[in-house]
Amino acid sequence: MMPETTIERPMIQKAKRRIGVVTSSRADYGHLRWPLREMANRPGLEPRLYVTGAHLSPEFGATVAEIERDGLPVAGQIESLLSSDTGIGAAKTTAVAMLGFADLFARERPDLVLLIADRYETVAPAVAALTMRIPVAHIEGGEISEGAIDDAVRNALTRLAHLHFVTTRGAAARIAASGEEPWRILWTGSPSLDQLRREPLPDPAALLRSLAFDGAAVPLVVAYHPVTLAELPLEEARALLGALASIDAPIVFCFSNADPGSRAIIAEADAFCARRANARLVTNLPPLQYLSLLGASAALVGNSSSGIMEAASLGVPVVDIGERQRGRERGRNVVWAAGNRAAIARAIAHVTSNGFRSSLAGLANPYGDGHASERIASALAAVPFGERLLVKRALQLESTGTAFRWVAQPGGHRHHDVYTRVERAHLSLRAAHERPRAGVRARGVRVELAVDRRAERRSART
Repeated sequence: MMPETTIERPMIQKAKRRIGVVTSSRADYGHLRWPLREMANRPGLEPRLYVTGAHLSPEFGATVAEIERDGLPVAGQIESLLSSDTGIGAAKTTAVAMLGFADLFARERPDLVLLIADRYETVAPAVAALTMRIPVAHIEGGEISEGAIDDAVRNALTRLAHLHFVTTRGAAARIAASGEEPWRILWTGSPSLDQLRREPLPDPAALLRSLAFDGAAVPLVVAYHPVTLAELPLEEARALLGALASIDAPIVFCFSNADPGSRAIIAEADAFCARRANARLVTNLPPLQYLSLLGASAALVGNSSSGIMEAASLGVPVVDIGERQRGRERGRNVVWAAGNRAAIARAIAHVTSNGFRSSLAGLANPYGDGHASERIASALAAVPFGERLLVKRALQLESTGTAFRWVAQPGGHRHHDVYTRVERAHLSLRAAHERPRAGVRARGVRVELAVDRRAERRSART
């Protein structure tokens, strides 16, 4: 029997650039809402939203309905999430997603696929796009979270991506140090902060009353996810619950992400809430409701990236537990605690003290200024597509083998043209993502540009 064959259509430039945007969970959707809207308002861009993972799972709140309520059309749905609590289930979920995205991309043929963050299933659309010659842009590369598989996933997505929209200066330098061409790295800040700048938050009192709390309550918010590289991840979760048992304040638990081990943590939190009259377990809160609750809280406790990124803009104290977010840049509102009961209890007492809260006046957020969406949309509208974007050029290693040198090759692409076009879109390009210059340093690795101007002039004449 002859194997089934698929005839792939050549990449054709369209009047509008079709940008396929992938969301797999409530967390990344909150980051993508404003980039999607900003792209929709650009005459040259056509965003196409592809939904997968926990969004389509009733167990995790079927949050695709929330996207539809937002008025954002869904161009494709890929059911992939297995009802499993193991690494085997996560691997199979990724495999199922890859099959689905291959078919979806063949049907939709986007000009570029936009991915975000570090969910394991996000590898699937990245690899599908790679094999179909579709360039990938990635948001939030270059960050660190050494205690989870997320870190390796994020690094893999960086290598698969052709454009990098980074949230911090350190992340930009880190990607440059890995050997990526500097023109591909654009600082944007985190798009999760855009909704705080552009939308009013709902009344937290009404939300608290809907959870059967007094409207004036000041709860602890707990957002704790599996530490996917830990040998015994439930031990740390139980230490957290033990520390919370001695606290009288109302507590709101948010559902864990759909990671290996999440269902065991959810079961422990559910049992805790059954024993406490002033504790609630919430399956899902829409992005703005979650931020409203966070802003009204005494503190955020757990290991969620929302404590690292968004909480600083709300002036909310955070207890970051254990290893999951180890290495991530953070504001001074975040206090780290080892994953044992005593350390967690001490950290909660410290961040909920009046002195600590008042010390956060004037707090700056290292993850940007709430204008990421405009920068992302401007870059996607301005950057040249085709071979220049698709073919990644390796930086040359110096003879020492410890530093890269970016060289303009005779007859090669004039990468500085990209800067000219992007700068016209008023992007902020600084540090490792400015016009290339000698001596950009990133964690001890030098990224240099040695341009043969004569070669450039010869290339320009031809």
